[in-house]
Amino acid sequence: MNRPLAWVGLLFACLLGAGAFYFWQKAIPYDEVVDRGPSPQVRANPYMAAEYFLRQQGITVEQAKGLERLADLSPKGNSLLLLGERSHMTPRQVDQLVNWAKSGGHLLLVAEALWDEETGKSGDLLLDRVDIHQTLSDTYEEPASPRKKKAPDLTKLYVDNETAPAYFSFDTDFNLVDPKHLSQFSANSAKSSHLMQRDLGQGVVTVITDSDLWKTSNIGNHDNAWLLWYLNQGTHVTVLFNSDVDNLMTLLLRNFPQALVALAALIAFALWRAGMRQGPIQAPASKARRQLQEHLQASADFLLRRSGQAPLLRALQRDIQHAARRRHPGFEYLGTTEQCQVLERMTRQPSNVISQALGPLPEKRLSSADFSRQVACLQTLRNAL
Repeated sequence: MNRPLAWVGLLFACLLGAGAFYFWQKAIPYDEVVDRGPSPQVRANPYMAAEYFLRQQGITVEQAKGLERLADLSPKGNSLLLLGERSHMTPRQVDQLVNWAKSGGHLLLVAEALWDEETGKSGDLLLDRVDIHQTLSDTYEEPASPRKKKAPDLTKLYVDNETAPAYFSFDTDFNLVDPKHLSQFSANSAKSSHLMQRDLGQGVVTVITDSDLWKTSNIGNHDNAWLLWYLNQGTHVTVLFNSDVDNLMTLLLRNFPQALVALAALIAFALWRAGMRQGPIQAPASKARRQLQEHLQASADFLLRRSGQAPLLRALQRDIQHAARRRHPGFEYLGTTEQCQVLERMTRQPSNVISQALGPLPEKRLSSADFSRQVACLQTLRNAL
């Protein structure tokens, strides 16, 4: 009975194997590349491709976290590329950079502010120190034919012993001006200058209108990469593009450490002086001196502070009523007048004293003298019973 089922299973296995073989023969393997975008390192460093290109040309490249790198960076044979924002740079830091360049270093910077003719300066302290101004370019444009695509306005640089110029994609909205004619060479577009280089002491300063041409997305265009190599050939390159300005505390620690130490000592002394005890320390009381009367006095003071005067007075009144019931059965069923007469006969106290002691308690808080007088009256009645 199992033989037909075995043949059916064998036939099914053969068909399945034949189908798998057929699809395996027809299947074509292929590779698929999934673009996941730039890595975190590339996103964090827009000049990574430029650094890689310089290393391929045999130039040593390093990154600097801040201007503190100048402390141990020799000017001779080194180039410092200031590609980051520096609007908060202090005059002391500007002097440090200028002196470094005058000592033989190559300083490359991006012009950040426009020259103001009225004030005679710009917001860029370092740019003003190298006597180069930045202005807006001439906005005039030739009318272009609607069928003809307008060619980009590239910046040209003519190099000695070369017949054809090199082309760069600077932002042509800005223009560099050399009012004292100190620059040794410049790179110009149709109507503007975008790169100027001048001697500064024993060193060199290069000013550009923008550094976007050396970012990863643009360095492969035109001769942008070649220009970066041409300006820094024969030197060791230090790139500073994330020039976070030192905060106030860092500047104070660097320039006024003694003043900060004195201020901290003054604050510590003031806190110590404010925390001093006014007078000598009181020694704890001896346990042999503590008596039952002191405990009773302390308990009474605690109850007075916690519950007030009324509960204490009511407790004395209840004690008087309990004592009166023991000596005069049925005392609780008498009226107020009869109760006062009974207490007057048993205690031999005046009726006005008894009425004041057993009367309703006042709503307002009694003065210390009145409270003491009321307690003394109640205690006299209770002791007399």
